[in-house]
Amino acid sequence: MLLDHLQGKLAAIEAQSLTRFTRIAETGTAPHQTVRGADGVTRELLMFCSNDYLGLAAHPAVAQALIDGAHRYGGGSGASPLVSGHSRAHHEVEAELARWFAPHIPSARAIGFCTGYMANLAVITALGDAEAEIFSEALNHASLIDGTRLAKAPVKRYGHCDVEGLRALLAASTARIKLIVTDAVFSMDGDIAPLPALLAAAEDFDAWLIVDDAHGLGVLGEQGVGSLEHFGLCSERLIVMGTLGKSAGLAGAFVVAHETVTGYLLQAARNYIFSTASPPAVEHALLTSLQLMRGDLGRERRVHLRSLQAQLREGITALLSRHPSLTWRLAASETPIQPLIIGGNAEVMALAATLEREGLRVPGIRPPTVPQGEARLRITLCATHTAADVDCLVAALERCV
Repeated sequence: MLLDHLQGKLAAIEAQSLTRFTRIAETGTAPHQTVRGADGVTRELLMFCSNDYLGLAAHPAVAQALIDGAHRYGGGSGASPLVSGHSRAHHEVEAELARWFAPHIPSARAIGFCTGYMANLAVITALGDAEAEIFSEALNHASLIDGTRLAKAPVKRYGHCDVEGLRALLAASTARIKLIVTDAVFSMDGDIAPLPALLAAAEDFDAWLIVDDAHGLGVLGEQGVGSLEHFGLCSERLIVMGTLGKSAGLAGAFVVAHETVTGYLLQAARNYIFSTASPPAVEHALLTSLQLMRGDLGRERRVHLRSLQAQLREGITALLSRHPSLTWRLAASETPIQPLIIGGNAEVMALAATLEREGLRVPGIRPPTVPQGEARLRITLCATHTAADVDCLVAALERCV
């Protein structure tokens, strides 16, 4: 009976072309990867689906640092950070990240987490107590949404990038503590939140501004510090979450804020207190990755990324102009996330399958991750892609028309 219930739910998911499945990567993260698909066929694929934006996951210096860290620290951390799991490597990564954000957050201090999902849940549940009210962006990441659901504070939702709508909600609030929660770079659209205007609203209405910069760190800003550097922001009201499994090429996450905020999280964030710390070898390797991100290599790769973004947008725009009857739409984005909105679930999955048979992996994204009727190919670019790779993708899309 219980299995029948779940099988019925699975059948309903399949009927809407919403079934998800895993593939098996036989080689490491890179633009060209060997992957076994859901059909059981192993192919050499040109990948446009990784969040390894700077191509550091396979960088030899990062790999060597991971080996060195394993020799020094072994495997796991053994316990939560507050018991025995906080190594010298964890401490140094947090100190380095605090230095990165010092120009943007007075008295900055960083605290590490195993994943961005856990970090977002930790911040919102710890700060969103019964005295607070949360103001959540309509297109926030699932981890932010789940954090608001678990928090004790009531939640108000404001429209995508609708600062005036947010201001109206803040003006009507009688809560003692107000938390504005937003992605910086929206993961399915690639656009950037109006952070200067959001910060101005936070200042006018005495609120915190919690920013998930998972897709901005390493990509935005001259030194790769992310969205705060991109906009030149500085305020003690800013609370920033960043992930280390995207541009940094490894794993983990952090929250950086005024030292009073992170000091409170260390005492009150259950996801931090009751989770085993990340492997210290990974933290050791992150020190190398962070140096690369802010060094000459990082700057060169950010410039190359912007060149690839412009090339892709030019190519797809020209394709669409040649086929005016197409209902495809290229989303407005100035980041490596370049969504091509197709429309229907079955249509986007058929297109993704055709591309995969041609040797390109571009994932189809469907509801509930994106709104109904806006299923899309989520094209992501990495600095290790070449201009020829982008040409290959545009040509393959042309053949699918």
